[in-house]
This record gives sequence, structure tokens and C-alpha cells, in this order.
Amino acid sequence: MVKKLQKISNDKSKSDAHLSSAVKDSAQQIWLAGLGAFSKAQEEGGKVFEALVKEGLTIQRKTQAAAEEKITEATSHVTTIASDIGTRAAGQWDRLENIFEERVAKALGKLGVPSVHDIEALNARIDALTQVIGKSASAKTTAKPAAKADAKPAAKPAGKSAPAKKAAAKPRAAATPKAAAAPDASSAT
Repeated sequence: MVKKLQKISNDKSKSDAHLSSAVKDSAQQIWLAGLGAFSKAQEEGGKVFEALVKEGLTIQRKTQAAAEEKITEATSHVTTIASDIGTRAAGQWDRLENIFEERVAKALGKLGVPSVHDIEALNARIDALTQVIGKSASAKTTAKPAAKADAKPAAKPAGKSAPAKKAAAKPRAAATPKAAAAPDASSAT
């Protein structure tokens, strides 16, 4: 048995030596693989970094384009809403202005202040009366020379004709304002 034990112990020592050399070889290979990976990483690390930078730029551009598109949409939406609100506000201001104008006109009417339409009507009547007076005055100037020619052959007392003309002129002057006042009163009602 001793021989067997020796043989087994010899085999054990051979296997231990073999096992330790296998472990050494394996550790050596792992070490070399790590050095190779480190070397490869140094060589390709720059390339990988540049590839990552390019990919980052592409993503940034896409993100900026999407953000600008959203901003444009939001701006147009807000502009549309603002113009709608402006239109509505303008309509409300117009209504408010009309209500204010109507109430002021009503108050002025109660106080007896003439409106713009009343003043325009009066101006139109004044213009019409001015034209009528102008026509009658031109008719008098053409009629006077003919009357003077007819009146010269007839003898008139000098003292009596002057007061008669003045008296005749006064009623005409008084009649003209009454005529102008009468149409004004009818137009005001």
C-alpha cells in the first residue's frame, strides 16, 4: 500500500504542479487579454468618442427643429387668439361708444340743445333763404331803373317820397326774420 500511496502522492504532486502551471498560464493569458483590450480601447476610443459626438449633434439638431416647430405653432395659435380677442374688444368698444353717444344725445335733447342734424337743417334753410333774397334783390335792382325812368316825368313832392320808402323798407325787414323764424320752428318739431 505504501507503494500505492507513494504513487498517488507522486501523481498528486505532478497534478499539483500541473494545476499550478495551468493557473499561471491562465493568469498570464488573462493579463495579456486585458493589455490587448486596453490597447484596443486606446486606439478605438477616439473613434468611438467622435462617433458619439456626431450622434449627439444629430440628436440636438432634431430636438431644436422640433422645439422651433412647437414654438411656431404656439406663436401662431396665440396670435390667432389675440386677434380674435382684439376683434371682440373692438366690437364691444363700438357698442359702448354708440350707447354713450345715444345717451348724451338724449340728455342734450332734453336740455334743448340742437343736434347736428338740426343745425344742418337750419344751415340748409339759411342757404335757401339767402338764394331767394339774392334773386329778389337782383329783381329789384333791375326793376328800379325802369321805375325811375317812368317816375321822372311825373312830378312828386320831395319830402313825401323819402319817408314812404323808409316805411316800406321797415316792414320788409321785419317780415324777413318772421318768415325765417316760422320755418325754423316747423323744422324743430
